Amino acid sequence: MNINDTLKYMRVGLPEDILRRKIFGDYEGAIRLIDRRLADKNLPEALRCSLLVQKKICQDLPGEFPYSRADALAIIRQDVPDFTEEEFDELVDQRNIRWIYKNGEPYYFSRFYSSLCKAVPEFSRRTQQQVGGMESLSSASATANLRDVTIAKMKEKGSLTTRIRVRSTVKMKDEFYTPGMFVRAHLPIPAACDQQRDIRIEKVWPETGVVAPEDAGQRTVCWEENLTENHEFVVEYSYLHTAKYKDAYNGTGIPGCYDFDIQEQEPHLVFSPYIKALCEELTEGITDPLMKARAFYDFITKNMYYTFMPSYITQEFLAESCARNYTGDCGILALLFLTLCRCAGIPAQWQSGLAVEPDFIGCHDWVRFYMEPYGWMFVDASYGVSSMRAGNEERRQFYFGNLDPFRMVANSAFQENFTIPKEQWRADPYDNQVGEIESADRGFSSGQYEHSKTVLLCEEI
Repeated sequence: MNINDTLKYMRVGLPEDILRRKIFGDYEGAIRLIDRRLADKNLPEALRCSLLVQKKICQDLPGEFPYSRADALAIIRQDVPDFTEEEFDELVDQRNIRWIYKNGEPYYFSRFYSSLCKAVPEFSRRTQQQVGGMESLSSASATANLRDVTIAKMKEKGSLTTRIRVRSTVKMKDEFYTPGMFVRAHLPIPAACDQQRDIRIEKVWPETGVVAPEDAGQRTVCWEENLTENHEFVVEYSYLHTAKYKDAYNGTGIPGCYDFDIQEQEPHLVFSPYIKALCEELTEGITDPLMKARAFYDFITKNMYYTFMPSYITQEFLAESCARNYTGDCGILALLFLTLCRCAGIPAQWQSGLAVEPDFIGCHDWVRFYMEPYGWMFVDASYGVSSMRAGNEERRQFYFGNLDPFRMVANSAFQENFTIPKEQWRADPYDNQVGEIESADRGFSSGQYEHSKTVLLCEEI
């Protein structure tokens, strides 16, 4: 069994003595007890797999939360000298700052400051810092204006097409490089889908990279090499991306019985008792499947907070946790919508890759769902959340049923193996947007390698 396949056993859970140590933040103690259990040759296989997953979480999670309270306050006060402890506590209570216990003391998320600058307008104004991307929108930003102009054009013309060219790189950080080490590296590239055509792989360097088929669920270029020098792996690609407009607010859906894209998928896409109850509550009295999907979208976009998240491999039960905590990033919000759709019998698929604009490129996730008589329709839950926060109802409604043409779709399946699978732990076992690197004996986390994405061309045609 590939080590990443053990993730489906996550819900088996931890023995209570190990769980208590994990909650308290005694990660070294939890790992010690896990290793003791794993040494038992009579351990059930499902529990063994769950313990392997939990050991990985306990190894990686502390590094995601490096800051003490004093550290976190000092970071904020570099830009806002009069920021008070009471204000800090309020942001924590509002779920805008993520934290865990480490040996009984609270420690705060490595990206808490950039998350606040991106998603909390009042905080961003005080710091005079803003992180790029759609979720950072104020009603007057350039990105907001681009979106609103694009939406107006799509409604007028029925569709828009962009020609896009991107350069992407990945490289080991020097401190983790050993001369002659074996490396397997992956970089995402555009996949064939309804929105994309004329896909061209313009450059692969080194030229030994293996290009996955266009219909791969998570499409990459893969290199396998004994590195005599620590160099970049590079791919350049171009494609046409077309977004078609569908009015999802002036029509009805046709109920149907489907046997595709409605199944559960452990450990995150699961119809737990809470997900089932939430699905039933949100759709009570609704028979139109399009209205059901809209109810899920409205629930998410009108109630959730956007925040950066720790690496997904350290997180448990992503969709259900989002529905409890009311926070998440683009992928978490997308996964909750996808899960609710499937729980209601509405086929839904994961899509992800990049948001690609003339002056911005970033990782992004969204969903498409199937609805007769429309066919496949789209939802971008996090753009809906940012539009709601900006007070732009027209834009919020657009992202139920539609996407803009500023996308690169690399992934059409959640938790899918690469065509040439990684043998070690993936940095993100569910999705792939910036690439992955492994050696013969370990998988590297995203903080252990460098990656870049550059927009070479993005123009409407």
